[in-house]
Amino acid sequence: MASILKAQKVNASKRDAKVKGKRKADEMDVDQDIESSAPKPKKNKQRVLLLSSRGVTHRMRHLMTDIEALLPHVKKDSKLDSKSQLHLLPELADLNNCNNTLYFEARRHEDLYLWATKTPNGPSIKMHVQNIHTMDELKMTGNCLKGSRGLLSFDKAFDETEWGKLTKELFTHIFGVPPTARRAKPFIDHILTFSILDSKIWFRNFQIMEKDPLQPNGPPQTTLVEIGPRFVLTPIRIFEGAFGGATVYSNPEFISPAAIRSSIRQEQSKKYNIRKDAEQETSRRKEHRKREEDELAVSKVFA
Repeated sequence: MASILKAQKVNASKRDAKVKGKRKADEMDVDQDIESSAPKPKKNKQRVLLLSSRGVTHRMRHLMTDIEALLPHVKKDSKLDSKSQLHLLPELADLNNCNNTLYFEARRHEDLYLWATKTPNGPSIKMHVQNIHTMDELKMTGNCLKGSRGLLSFDKAFDETEWGKLTKELFTHIFGVPPTARRAKPFIDHILTFSILDSKIWFRNFQIMEKDPLQPNGPPQTTLVEIGPRFVLTPIRIFEGAFGGATVYSNPEFISPAAIRSSIRQEQSKKYNIRKDAEQETSRRKEHRKREEDELAVSKVFA
């Protein structure tokens, strides 16, 4: 009788163990379903190809060096020989495993244009770069760790226009340093600001200081100190594709610097022509005021 009771207890314990095992398996399946249904966080995999054309000056080259120092996810490439074969740039970006491109195009050794492109399918923005001031030239007191990630600050005017929204999205991909970048440091100590004024994009770089340097033992007070570089971008045209395609936006207020220089030369030539016409008019008046010699003139009487 005792052996029968023991056998019944053993069978009951086995059944309980099976039920518990099934419950645990069901709970694990439910947890797996919840994990699978939860959205996976998107990884920010952005790499930027940085290159220029032939004919850049020392100021343009120093600006590229400053941008390379600010963005640790940038891959710098050699200069592009031809300015007319821009269709090769998406292939270069693909070879360098980059999905963004910053291409500086120099014209006449004095005009600088910037192509900001999302490769290989676009869009792309062509901008005119003005008022360039590099870090070494400014000699600001601000400083930041090389390779650190920076915050991006956009003016609210970007959200008021369609081209502003597109430019903001493209700049976020290019200037936003991903946390998994190979050369990026796990620090955020500077902020990149983009402001729109007079239909131009003004770029500034500031250091974030949590204490006043004049009062190191005082209370924490967040301030901004400019580091550099600084420059102004004038959007010219936005294309649908990479370095070409249908025109999405065209700036009607943009006038090329070559046209401005031509108009200045024309104004100077007008001044020259006015001065020459005045000289001819003066000489003509002098000739007209001369009186003819009469018969009693000294030169004729004592000839």
